[in-house]
Amino acid sequence: MKTDSIFYRIFQTLPQSFFELINLPASEADIYDFASVELKQTAFRIDGVFLPTNNQEKIPIYFVEVQFQRDDDFYSRFFSEIFLYLHLYASTKPWQAVVLFAKRSIEPTEIEPYRYLLESPLVTRLYLDELVDIQTSLGLGIIKLVVEKEKEVPALARNLLSRARSDLPDERLQKNLLDLIQTIVSYKLPRLSPQELARMFIMSDLKNTRYYQEVRYEEAFNYTMRLIERRMGGVSQDLQVKINKLSVEDLENLGLALLDFTSKADLVVWLNNQVSSAS
Repeated sequence: MKTDSIFYRIFQTLPQSFFELINLPASEADIYDFASVELKQTAFRIDGVFLPTNNQEKIPIYFVEVQFQRDDDFYSRFFSEIFLYLHLYASTKPWQAVVLFAKRSIEPTEIEPYRYLLESPLVTRLYLDELVDIQTSLGLGIIKLVVEKEKEVPALARNLLSRARSDLPDERLQKNLLDLIQTIVSYKLPRLSPQELARMFIMSDLKNTRYYQEVRYEEAFNYTMRLIERRMGGVSQDLQVKINKLSVEDLENLGLALLDFTSKADLVVWLNNQVSSAS
């Protein structure tokens, strides 16, 4: 998964974490909407834009860019995107730019054309591996997880999972955060097996994540197809497409029903009945 898409999900789910990053009150998020913006008729896309709600004139637009790789042309592109956006949509609005570098060493060193902008209050540069005080904020902890050293990831993830369960009464937000934490852990530790991931999450949490649902579906689908192969020698592509559209529960039911099937015709009838009952 691309890092900028992870940060998009973080700021979409917990917009207050952005304002905490730049030392503003978390409540600032209440007067902003967050989006990724593609500039028309160009190849430019800004990772994230916090736009004031209700067209409030006196509070700034925040342009956010996440940079995890060295790119000597980064500032040229970033400021071009900002000024093109202002030209197209907001020529009279105040603005602030925030760059989130994974670490200080990947920031471009040739900055002369942009020196005055970078040294002005208009631009904030942050180096995520230097984040220290994350204890008071769940959002900052999740951001820290993205750049944490591999050996520290399990402990921090367990701490964040515990805090998400205890600090968030909203079940939908809690589920979104659990899914987000799991996504980041899988991104940071790609060799982690499902069993190792399960030990990190308590089972009730894991069942609520998209990862668990995908793994459960894949296992149910593969098991059902193996049963069909053994009993019927395989099926046509059209039938495979229909089977692939079944839910996990339907796949499990099909696995049981297969024990009573005597021909492929029984399978066709069963699948047609599922379609009829669904409609």
